[in-house]
Amino acid sequence: MPIKSNKVVRAFSGGMSAIALAAAGAGVAHAQEAAQDQEQSAIDVLNADIIVTATKKKDVENVQDVPVAITAFNAQSLQALQVRDIQTLTYSAPNVSLDQVGTSRGTANFSIRGLGVNSSIPSIDPTVGVFVDGVYIGVNNGLVFDVFDLGSVEVARGPQGILYGRNTTGGAVLINTGDPTPELRGNFRTFYEGPIDSGRGSGNFAAQAVVSGPLIRDVLNFKVGGYVNNDEGYFKNLFNGKDFGKAQTQILRGALEFLPTDGIRMVAKAEYFHSEGDGPAGQNHGLYKRDTFDFAIDNGGFYKNRTWFATHKTEIDVGDGKITNIFGFRDYDASTGGDIDAKPVFIFHSNTLFKQRQYSDEIRYNNRFGALDFTAGGFWFTQDLRYDELRFFPTFISPLTQIGGGRQDHDVLGLFASGDFDVTEKLTLTAGIRWSKETKDVAVTYIRPRTNCSVVAGTCPTSGTNSLIPNENNGFKDKRTWENWSPKLGFQYKFNGDAQVYGNWTRGFRSGGYNFRITNARAFEAVAATRGLSFDEEQVDSYELGAKFQTPDRKLTINLAAFRTEVGNMQREVNEGSAAGVAQSIFNTADARIDGIEGEGRFAVGRNFLFTANFGYINARYKNVLFDISSDGVVNAADKALELPRTPKWTYGFGVLGDFPVGEGNAIVARANFQHRDRFAYTDNNFGWITASDNLDASLSYKTGGLTFTVYGRNLLDQVQHGGDTQLGTAAQIPVFGGPLSTGVDRPFADNPKAGTFSPLVRGRVLGAELNADF
Repeated sequence: MPIKSNKVVRAFSGGMSAIALAAAGAGVAHAQEAAQDQEQSAIDVLNADIIVTATKKKDVENVQDVPVAITAFNAQSLQALQVRDIQTLTYSAPNVSLDQVGTSRGTANFSIRGLGVNSSIPSIDPTVGVFVDGVYIGVNNGLVFDVFDLGSVEVARGPQGILYGRNTTGGAVLINTGDPTPELRGNFRTFYEGPIDSGRGSGNFAAQAVVSGPLIRDVLNFKVGGYVNNDEGYFKNLFNGKDFGKAQTQILRGALEFLPTDGIRMVAKAEYFHSEGDGPAGQNHGLYKRDTFDFAIDNGGFYKNRTWFATHKTEIDVGDGKITNIFGFRDYDASTGGDIDAKPVFIFHSNTLFKQRQYSDEIRYNNRFGALDFTAGGFWFTQDLRYDELRFFPTFISPLTQIGGGRQDHDVLGLFASGDFDVTEKLTLTAGIRWSKETKDVAVTYIRPRTNCSVVAGTCPTSGTNSLIPNENNGFKDKRTWENWSPKLGFQYKFNGDAQVYGNWTRGFRSGGYNFRITNARAFEAVAATRGLSFDEEQVDSYELGAKFQTPDRKLTINLAAFRTEVGNMQREVNEGSAAGVAQSIFNTADARIDGIEGEGRFAVGRNFLFTANFGYINARYKNVLFDISSDGVVNAADKALELPRTPKWTYGFGVLGDFPVGEGNAIVARANFQHRDRFAYTDNNFGWITASDNLDASLSYKTGGLTFTVYGRNLLDQVQHGGDTQLGTAAQIPVFGGPLSTGVDRPFADNPKAGTFSPLVRGRVLGAELNADF
């Protein structure tokens, strides 16, 4: 007798299959509409088409048929994985890291195939572009927060400069919220989770509700939803014994879908987001070992984030083609305070204020003309950035507060075209190109001792000399434009309906820019005298060869990919301890080469079990060093021998899904997934580094009717991880920055630092329970 399951089984199997399809391509798994409400086994779900939307074509495509490398998760997959924020997906695929930077809560520190940034400076453009409902988010800030009612998440690896533009040299993360539905439906979901280990903090509670349906049947549909979260703090601050990491979040979201006539569809969405809580849980490795959750800080800090976000998407069928227009707006406001010395005494604290407002519009047209599938379009983007940073020191280090930051007006124009030409039934050639023009107009105030002022309010000077420091300039104004062409060439050869090979060459660029966090005015101006006030753009050439295979019964899927990435004029933030706490300078430091392979597979055993496995390997090295990144004062072989930041050599994992019927229409589903990530350098000089980790997640669900009860655990091996590992002032300059574990000597990958560090902790073991109700 066939073994039946239900929607929660589809969720878990969808989640595991999505994880399994990471390397050479995966997609958003959707069961065929005719089977949506029928009970299906896990194998039935795997037999449904797996589609991708990241290609921006009119018609969706089966992922096994397209020459792209995408990892994706549909709504059921995300629910099965208990996804609370995008960072939860960090351990879901090899060669992908979706961490947050730790210094400023919610700031993305995404890295794909070794390309990422290690900074909370808002003027640095990301290497991994984030798109929400098709709208590009111009800064990394405010991205790694709570999410709910997601339709899908897609992670495209490698440069995406043709369809997604500049500043996507590492890849793109596409976050799609749920659309309104033509039938009345709703969902309620609540969970409670927290630490179970002694010496940790308290629990985390959240609830969400979504209702969707028609207002005017076949013409106007709606969706409204709300989310609330109260996190009492996972950690324990040893300074006062209090729970730490508290956060409260509220999200309100609404959407309308308008279908005025056949062939026209409009979807408008709006969201209000608010979150506030404690500052970073900074661990100092001069005081505490990096394999513990111990930390003690006298300043709990704070963060406050508020976002208004809106999109409007119009789709118009024109003959056999489609015109798509996506307009976006974002208004983001954030303030933070943190204990940067990460010690139980006052040495170095910092506050920031950041405001961003952006507008964008993209219009594109897709159609098939015989053997040619053609896409063309244009893109406009503008954003305004305002940033204050205040640094506080005791009087024996600095007599006054240090104040500075930057303002920037940022404008982008782009035109793009891409085509797939079927030479034969088996061979397809691809070509694409994008023209981009990017202008940045800035006013920077050096972060130095000065009388009270605000860059955000426009009261800080950017010219003249500092009244408190003789012969030192206050800052500068500058404007620069970057313009270039990004090409792509590729091929695809299909052996049959179950196997293919593909290859491509893609060139991408990351815009040049300016540093809002200049703490050593004279040193910066000495470099600027020869290099200019801005850092230059970064060029990436990516070469990829992939293969995909799936048996006709879809019980076995194997996808493989190999890539080489040539990085020219690499942009890096060079972190060094100084009398100002941390000096963070941005330079074009080197040319580098990153080689890698990755692969994943899944295998269904009978109708009850699904096994998955994946691996990723990266070999990254410098080819040519342009700047002293070893912090020894000279450019030599020692710089070239360093490891590139954010490039763990090996990632690998495996998982299992069990689907067991319990009576008619009920099921128990068990899931477990293990993922390993090697250690990797965090700073360019390799003095800061992140330890290797073994992450184990598991869950057990019971589904009856429209209710699903789940117990789950994340990071069950209780691995200690950090959002960063930044060295503070040297022991010689500021002795109190050291500690009993400080060595007084800088060494790459040393267990103990020369002095102190600022290393924000990431949560350890978490157990939770969830109730999900569909109605």
